[in-house]
Amino acid sequence: MNKHLMLLLAGTVALLLTTGCKNETPAPEQSAAKPAAETPATAPAAEPAAAPQQAGWTGKVLETMDAAGYTYVQVDTGSEKIWAAAPKFSAKVGDAVVVPKGMAMKNYHSKTLDRDFPVVYFVDAIMVGGADQPLSETPAAAPAAAQQKHPDVTSAAPADVDFSGIKPPEGGKTIAELFADTESLAGKPITVRGKVVKYNANIMGKNWLHLQDGTGAEGTNDLTVTSADTAKVGDTVVVTGKLVTDKDFGYGYKYSVIIEDAKVVVE
Repeated sequence: MNKHLMLLLAGTVALLLTTGCKNETPAPEQSAAKPAAETPATAPAAEPAAAPQQAGWTGKVLETMDAAGYTYVQVDTGSEKIWAAAPKFSAKVGDAVVVPKGMAMKNYHSKTLDRDFPVVYFVDAIMVGGADQPLSETPAAAPAAAQQKHPDVTSAAPADVDFSGIKPPEGGKTIAELFADTESLAGKPITVRGKVVKYNANIMGKNWLHLQDGTGAEGTNDLTVTSADTAKVGDTVVVTGKLVTDKDFGYGYKYSVIIEDAKVVVE
């Protein structure tokens, strides 16, 4: 009997121990045990999404002046008046202009002008309205972050360009042919080879190139191209994109022929 009692007690103790262990089993780990994101410990807490950045401004010139290789313009956008500056270009009061987004310099003091500006937007180039008017003939060279000094500015268009060896790509066209046959080519994908004679970056969210290949006469020898790709003056490039005619960007800024959103390959 004692033997049976001992077995009964042992079974009871085992049952109690098993139940106790089950009650002490920790809850499954939460997914929070895994880092939410592998950001440095020094990174600030996430902030609410910022409003979309200003893409640029369009408006009329109210005032203009030149200083230290730059042209400053006050522009009436219709909703506000802003000051912008770009490497020296020609503009007069009343001109329609397009100002791309740029570096805002607050409480800027111009030593040359001896004038204080609440805010000046320094940009690569300012587009002045006019039919088939080319972009500013200055390279894309934004000023350094320091307020004290602006970079030297030189013309982006070389005085003499060697077009020898520039041949149309297979299945492509010359620039003169594009201008001569715009009606049948409009809206179609076009491939053309040429040399970059002007280049401006990030104007209205695009890079702007002017190509020549040695064909055509004045008015039909320079092709404007917009692209997300980059190049530099003097590069030989092959461009592929849709040919657009009579493109009007507004504010009197028009192109009779342009290739938009092109793929640009530097050779």
